[in-house]
Amino acid sequence: MEIIKGFEALEKIYPNTVLTIGNYDGVHLGHQKILSMVRKKAEEINGTSVVMTFEPHPVKVLAPERDVKLLTTPEEKARLIAKMGIDILLFVTFNKEFAQILPDDFIKDILVNKLHVKEVIVGVNYAFGKGKKGNIELLKKRGKEFGFHATAVPDVLVHGNIVSSSSIRNLILKGQMQEVSTYLGRAYSILGTVIKGKGRGKSILNIPTANITTPVEIAPKEGVYAVRVGYKGSIYDGVANIGKNPTFKEKAVSYEVHLFGFSGDLLGEYLRVYFIDRIRNERTFPNVAALEKQIREDIETARAILRVKNPKL
Repeated sequence: MEIIKGFEALEKIYPNTVLTIGNYDGVHLGHQKILSMVRKKAEEINGTSVVMTFEPHPVKVLAPERDVKLLTTPEEKARLIAKMGIDILLFVTFNKEFAQILPDDFIKDILVNKLHVKEVIVGVNYAFGKGKKGNIELLKKRGKEFGFHATAVPDVLVHGNIVSSSSIRNLILKGQMQEVSTYLGRAYSILGTVIKGKGRGKSILNIPTANITTPVEIAPKEGVYAVRVGYKGSIYDGVANIGKNPTFKEKAVSYEVHLFGFSGDLLGEYLRVYFIDRIRNERTFPNVAALEKQIREDIETARAILRVKNPKL
């Protein structure tokens, strides 16, 4: 997949452009449905599948007070969209000036003159242009004038609920990782770099852990989780803790993971942690021995969970 940053970086006209437009935060089942349609349509007309997305997310510019925590970094979004077989990912800089573009100008100047679209495929509630005045009906109407076809894709439902980025955020914050996996079509994961921790895992608790730092904005509710961990092409079962280590009276939230059956130095390495299921809340223990006993119980609980639960990674 080719990644293009900004309209000014468009150096050529792509044949028979099939375009979708959206934030695509999380690349969940609803997004995947649209992306599959874009890819298949491009294949049918010997065209080019293109995703237009925005950086930063529009809500960060237009309503920063909402403090929305995104599911995916731009790099993670690109990785997931590439897996869908898309040809071009176009990152457009979103600012207040861009937000003032009128819907008709967006269609004529960008969709027609810059991208030369043949097909536009978007979600049923897609809105665009100044004040979000543009909608699918306007796209269809202008498509007849400019020679492109517009399609609205219905929402995807899971257990009667609409799959959306906001609903997934709420589930993650509640620690409901099984439900998150169902909405995403895969286990939720974070990519992090192993950093030097307090050293308690191995030296005090006799259970070595890797402490990670991650650029993701949202993390599961504090607590203990059964996880799988990707490292250099291998997948390890494991258990992770997100929290403040109240037994040791820490104040900062840390991410710690113990990989079953792994020995070696992970400092500075990248780990991808897949959250499979939540085991328990974080809590304060009266002493180190009680904490170690609980962690060993958590490990056995995680092993039991991971024997039977195997969502797509």
